[in-house]
Amino acid sequence: MQSDEARTGWLSAWQERNYRLYAGGVLTAGFGLQMLNTAVLWDVWERSQSAMSLGYVGLARALPVIVLAIPAGQLVDRVRRHRLLSITQVGFALVALMLAVATLADAPLWFTYVALTVSGCVRAFNMPTRQSLLPSLVPTERFQNAITWNSAIFQVCAIGGPILAGAVLAFAGHAWVVFAAAAVGCLVFATTAWQLQPRQMESRPVGVTAGGAFAGISHIVKERTILGAISLDLLAVLFGGATALLPIYATTILGTDAFGLGVLKSAPYAGALLMAGVMAVRPEFRRAGAALLCSVALFGASMIVFGLSTSLWVSVIALAVGGAVDNISVVIRHVLVQTRTPDHMRGRVTAVNSVFIECSNELGGFESGAVAAWLGPVASVVSGGIGTLVITGLIAWWLPDLRRLGRLVERPSDVMYSEAEEKSDE
Repeated sequence: MQSDEARTGWLSAWQERNYRLYAGGVLTAGFGLQMLNTAVLWDVWERSQSAMSLGYVGLARALPVIVLAIPAGQLVDRVRRHRLLSITQVGFALVALMLAVATLADAPLWFTYVALTVSGCVRAFNMPTRQSLLPSLVPTERFQNAITWNSAIFQVCAIGGPILAGAVLAFAGHAWVVFAAAAVGCLVFATTAWQLQPRQMESRPVGVTAGGAFAGISHIVKERTILGAISLDLLAVLFGGATALLPIYATTILGTDAFGLGVLKSAPYAGALLMAGVMAVRPEFRRAGAALLCSVALFGASMIVFGLSTSLWVSVIALAVGGAVDNISVVIRHVLVQTRTPDHMRGRVTAVNSVFIECSNELGGFESGAVAAWLGPVASVVSGGIGTLVITGLIAWWLPDLRRLGRLVERPSDVMYSEAEEKSDE
């Protein structure tokens, strides 16, 4: 029998064969897709010189996710998730090849938007599949460790991918190489995902049915802590994100090139990686709600600093700080969603959560592009950071249960601090 340290240590998730296969695939595909995302933004900006065109990149990716979220969640809860995950990775590889061919053929810009729309359709099925599969790959006591390592792997991809893509674009000038590399990375994940052997999860309790296509929405509304966490992320990143405007900042405000864009795009993830390392070895949160709210408020403040900066290195540091504190909210939110959702509903709940994520990241890019086209990039980023601070305060006031949320792995009724406990700890 394993010791408690072996079952819950900082490398505990890696003792599982399933997790090693899964994490290896996440690494290769994630690296390739981060390269792809950077190359797409640079290509669109170079060809259009339009903030609104950058905004359309986010819109093309987000709308399919919103439209397909409910049927995607239904499908994820009815099929073998590791097989579906493999299929979605093949889909991403095909999108990357479409973009490579479009670059070689000098296709019009609308073709890029078509390819991004197809990628949005694939994302609608990939995200709920990938996230709802993970609990069946590792034991419960290793789940938070697996989530933390997943976050760290994502940060490694998001740091290295944009920098490498920026280097290729700056020194070689051939975007098709970036897209081809992304296709290879996704095909590797398709192969490792097919080899996974998920364990059998608990069966659905007697008398409990699937609940229909909208059961995921009902569950989130009932679980107020989940609702608060994902609403906070949605609104904060919707207004506070600046990723879509990085090509404009790189070229017109900070005076750098495609490689500089790669550095800027990787900076939030460098900060997040450092934070993931800290979280991998620290004890579980005792006051997860307070940590979540503080992290989002600091994210908003860092975006204000970035928006006002005219120095490349100040901008890089501000983005890194924003990424570090954002990683805290990412881990808390993911653990909440997965541990407080029955397995037979995880696909639908995660699909709804993916809509919130896509709305915040991709529609946030569209919102940033629209405001920048109207008021300029600086006003867009600074006003978004201020909006994030206001939203954090409003949600803390609206959902006191979220503010008093304690440990993540217990039942909601067990982790709420009473008003007396909250006051006594101040």
